[in-house]
Amino acid sequence: MTARNKNISLIIGFIVILWVGYQVAISKTIVLVNETHQLEKEAILFKNTSKELSVLKQKQKYYDSLFNKYQLNGSSIQNNLLKTIHTVAEQHNIKVVHFLEPHIELKNDLTIKTYQFTLEGEYNNIIQLLYHLEQKSKFGEVLNLHFEKKKNYRTGNSFLEASVLLRSFG
Repeated sequence: MTARNKNISLIIGFIVILWVGYQVAISKTIVLVNETHQLEKEAILFKNTSKELSVLKQKQKYYDSLFNKYQLNGSSIQNNLLKTIHTVAEQHNIKVVHFLEPHIELKNDLTIKTYQFTLEGEYNNIIQLLYHLEQKSKFGEVLNLHFEKKKNYRTGNSFLEASVLLRSFG
């Protein structure tokens, strides 16, 4: 064997030994280091889990209290709105003439519902009902309010009719 062949076999042997060493020791070490970093991240998350759980429980209690305060139990907002309009209308001697299906619009992952209903009664009573809907029960905002004085020709009586558009987000 010549010196050149010895040098070539030495270089090839050295490369093979490096490759075997990498496969046996270094690659497993790199995998274990990556796994250790991942486990450390999970340990930090688990350490904060109890704090996050308590914060979430407090938020749940707060939202439940809001639902109870604004009378938003399990049924739909439309049913709750109609129930609230009906109870306040009875208190103020207002007649609900029409309550149409809501117009639903989607904008940027936000659902906007517009409710249209017609009320018949005295001006101050209608205003009190709308104040109750907008400020006390927080169903949404009054978008449009149109008053119209009408006359019943059979009885000869005049009455005030209000068409209301109420916008709700959610």
